[in-house]
Parts: sequence; C-alpha cells; structure tokens
Amino acid sequence: MAEPKKRYVYMRVLICSILLVLIYIPSFSQDGYWQQNIKYDMNIDFDHESHQFDIHQEITYVNNSPDELSKVFMHLFYNAFQPGSMMDVRSRSIADPDSRVVDRIYNLNENEIGFQKIISVNNGSNKLTFFQEGTILEIFLNKPLKPGKKLNLSVDCKSQIPIQIRRTGRYNKEDVAYSMTQWYPKMCEYDLEGWHTNPYIGREFYGVWGDFNVVINIDSSFVLGGTGILQNPNEIGHGYQTEKKDRNVNSSSKLKWCFKAENVHDFAWAADPFFIHEQTSLDNGTIIHFLHKNDSLNNNWKLLQPYAVKCFEYMNENYGEYPYKQYSIIQGGDGGMEYPMCTLITAEGSLKGLISVTVHESIHSWFQGLLGTNETKYEWMDEGFCTYAQYEVLNYLYEKNILNPLYRQYKSYVNVAKSNYEEPLSTHADFYNLNYVYGVNAYNKGSVFLHQLGYIIGSEVLKNGMKKYFEIWKFKHPKPSDFKKIMEIESGLELDWYFEQFTQTTNTIDYSIVGIKSSRGKSTILVQKNGRIPMPVDICLVTKDSNAYWYNIPLRIMRGSKKKDMIGDTFKTLSDWPWVYDYYEFEVDFSIEEIKKIQIDPSTRLADIDLENNIWTTNNKVELIVPDIIYKSKL
Repeated sequence: MAEPKKRYVYMRVLICSILLVLIYIPSFSQDGYWQQNIKYDMNIDFDHESHQFDIHQEITYVNNSPDELSKVFMHLFYNAFQPGSMMDVRSRSIADPDSRVVDRIYNLNENEIGFQKIISVNNGSNKLTFFQEGTILEIFLNKPLKPGKKLNLSVDCKSQIPIQIRRTGRYNKEDVAYSMTQWYPKMCEYDLEGWHTNPYIGREFYGVWGDFNVVINIDSSFVLGGTGILQNPNEIGHGYQTEKKDRNVNSSSKLKWCFKAENVHDFAWAADPFFIHEQTSLDNGTIIHFLHKNDSLNNNWKLLQPYAVKCFEYMNENYGEYPYKQYSIIQGGDGGMEYPMCTLITAEGSLKGLISVTVHESIHSWFQGLLGTNETKYEWMDEGFCTYAQYEVLNYLYEKNILNPLYRQYKSYVNVAKSNYEEPLSTHADFYNLNYVYGVNAYNKGSVFLHQLGYIIGSEVLKNGMKKYFEIWKFKHPKPSDFKKIMEIESGLELDWYFEQFTQTTNTIDYSIVGIKSSRGKSTILVQKNGRIPMPVDICLVTKDSNAYWYNIPLRIMRGSKKKDMIGDTFKTLSDWPWVYDYYEFEVDFSIEEIKKIQIDPSTRLADIDLENNIWTTNNKVELIVPDIIYKSKL
C-alpha cells in the first residue's frame, strides 16, 4: 500500500509546482522581461511667496517582479541642494566642476536651499516606519509585498524650492519663476538588477512607468506648462481654453490646474506670470505648446515653431510615431533638459542655437521618454542616440546633405581616446573622474557608436533596426543587450565583439594602407590593423580616369557581411579577416600606374584615430613591407 501513496504525494507536488509556475507567467515576457507599474494621484498647495509647497500623494504601486519586497525607496531630489550634500561635495571635489554648480550649493542660505521633509507615510490605516537620508527615503512595509500584488501609500511632504542651480529651482538666469523638475517624492525603480537607489549628485534619472493625476493649486497669475494633458482648460484659460469666452477669476485667488499623463515615467512643469502661451499642431493632430517670456528673444521663439514641427514629422517617419497628444517646449531650467511630454530650455543666444537644443531635447521623447533606458548606467544610449538623430534631423532641416553630419562628434571622441583621460562607456555616470569625459562619452562617443554601427551593418539596415527597436521597446527599459539583439536579427550578423570592445573598453581603432605592389597588370594592396578594436574595412580605389571601385573586408567574427550601404550595393565583398591577424592582403585588377588613390572609409564613419595613414596616393607612394604573417584573400 505504500507505493500508491507515494505516487499520490508525488502527483500533488507536481500539480502544485505547475500551478506556481502558471501564477508567475503573467509577470514575464518571452525574454523574462518585467517592469513595475505605478499610479500617482498628487495634490499640491503652492505658496509662491515662501517658495514652498505642501504635497499629498496617493500612490498605487504594482509589484510585477517575481520577488517579495519588504521595503520600497523614493527619491527626494531637493535635498541635494543643501550645503554638505553629496552633490555639493562632489561638485567641490571633482577636478572640473559644472560651472553652473561649483560651490553655489555650499553657499546657500536657509531660505535658498531646497528640501523635502516627509511628514508621514501610511498604508491605509497603518502608519509606516521610514528613514530619510539625503536624497533617498527608505520605507519599511508592515508586511512583504508579494509578486503581482498592489501597495497603496499615502505620503505627505513639505518642500522648499531651491534657487535655480541645476535643472530645478526658482528664478533661473532668464528670470523664469519656477522650473519644477525633480520636485516630488519619486519611487525608485526596481528591476531585474534590484533596487536603483543612487543618491542624486546631478546626473540623469531612472523612473517607474505609470500614470499621473496632478492637481496644482497656485496663484491665478501664473501660467503653467509641462507633462500631461490639462483636464480643465476652459476653467484655466491662459491660452488653453477651447471655448471662446473669457474666464473670470479673482486676481488674488488660486487656480486649480488638473493635469493627467498616462504611461510616462516622470512629471515636470514650469510656471511664470509672464509666460506667453502659443501652440501649433502636426498634420496628425499632435499639438506642440510653446511657453516663453515676452522679452528680446520673443521673435526667436516664433521662428522656432516650424522647425519644431518638421523635427517631429521627421522623427515620426524615420524612428516611430510619437504616441502622446501633445508636447510642450518651455523656457526654463539651466540649458536644456528632457522630460516626458515636455522640455525646459534656456533661450539666450542665437536662433540657430535654440533650434539645435530644441531638436535635441524633443528627440529625447524617443530616446529616454519612450525608450526609457537607465540613464545613470547607459547614458550613451540616451544622450548618444539622441545626438545621432539630432544631427541627422539638423542635416535634413537645413538641407545640408553632409555625408557625415557627426564629424565634430568623431573629432571630440578621438581627442579623448588619444588622451590619458578616457573611461569606458560602461562607467556609471556618477563615477566619472571628469565631467568633461562624461560629456564626451555620453553625447559624442555614444553617437559615434550608433553611426559606426551603420558602417558595420549598412545604413539602411540600421534605419530599419531603429524603427524595430522603437516598436519593440517603447514604454519599456531597454538595455544594451536588448538593442544588440534587435540589430543582430535585423542584420543577420554577430555583434558581440563591437558592443564589448567599443562600450566596455578604451581600446581604439586604427587601420592603415601599408603599401602596394604591381605585377602583370594587377596590384596587391596590404592593409594593417594597428589598433586593438577589430573592424570591417571599406576601401575605395580611384583610378586615374576618376572611376571609383569599392571593396569591403568583413570580419570573420561577424559571421557574414553587410549587403548594402550608403556607398551602394556595387562594392565587392572580399574574404573575411580573422581579427588575430594584423595584416590583410588582397588583389585588384589595376596596375599601380592606373591607380590614383586608395582610401580606407571615405565616408568617415569609421572612428579611426589616425586618418593620416588611411590614404595612399601616387604622390605618396609607400614601399611594400611584407610581414611574416599575412591573411590572403582567396579571390
């Protein structure tokens, strides 16, 4: 009788195991991806005379992870703007501090600092214990939050807005009253890597996808703009009303601004009594709002509008459709900074500068706003991809037709690569030794990475891959491996080597034409790999009768080659080059007397750190030195 009982117990265990697996399946995608979800209902009572506000939050947080959570964390960004904060110390100790910060935080008075003081945190009728340290709030739950369950929190907070120093604050250098960014207690992200609770020292952000209902009670003289759709435009007026009738409001009263934003990971706004509010729209109905001061720069803001429209239209067509009903371009902040559905921009300077910054920040709607990479870890996927698209769009807007619109970014990267200061792209944003290197890496090397990827796999393949990347990963948090997988599928090539070498090391690229020799009406060309990063090599041969012949040397490690590129589909693909060989030799059907020039990558998309050895001409003949090891083409 013992054997049937054992079988019965075994079957019960098996059934229970299957049921547990089925319970967890909804939390996972095909690749095991999951993300948390949040809903904020916030009510703000704003006192512009004291520059303080009270905020009440009702938060619904959904644990889509497979883990039990015994505590949760929130960001309190305003606390960075206090003497002795990590942001203050970091700015005063780094060799090249941000000129906007330097020692300004250290010298703030009590009425100039920022602060966020948590009054209470409740879960229903249960008062929760919390610990506030600098810019991080740690909340201890009375019982673990299980997978698939919701957590309801009520948070009350007293805040003071700091004077404008970095991104957020009151009365910036252009006298905009309030740039309200990083202004509310914000839930830290929890993902496959665990909690992300980095203290705020002035870098970028990472947030939970969710919905925002935000009610702002503020003096009626102020005009607001920001994330979200205004739900009561006819009560507010200020250029938002849809009905043609005047709004009668007592000048001493407060207005209740009700905003709603769905499926975003942050919320920002700005306010000023003298904002001019204008709007225009795309053909697809998307409305672009412009809020700016009525000053000497007013005309530039008017001239900016058609450029902004064309930028959105270009991005919609070439990268993927912007999904929200509106976007706001607002004067404020301390330069240019992106947020979901809006950006804050300082306007001083030329029209061309304003257009360039606006293009960059609005493109962040794709690279950060919708493709929500962790900016503290993968800032090059955010700023770099955005910079790449920015110069592509500017090339289009000004009809320049430049072959490589990123030539300045390449030059900047090469300068750092040849210095002793470069750090890998994989460096956490907070831990760079120099702000300068962070900037070059995030914006310039990141954009070079993407442009050079088009050189490797083909420009058209890259374009199609970017669209696929957007469609698959919008409203999510993609990592480099996610992007790599899409590009590998789209191109049919293996790209591990490129991502590893260019993002995780400071190795460099350097190829050269070593020499040429002729025999019986044909010539042998010898190419050398001098740098540590292996790359496929495009070579253009120009004959004396001005005909151009293209050759592509793929890497064996790619397991294939590009099929088409901006140079056309007429190039000749040679046999692959195993990267351990330093030399490669191939034969062409021209004598040395027929050849005018041989050049590596005339498109300049290869980030070669020494361009002087990339060209052979009849006026600069080089004797062929045959090395001991040559990998010969089998053509």
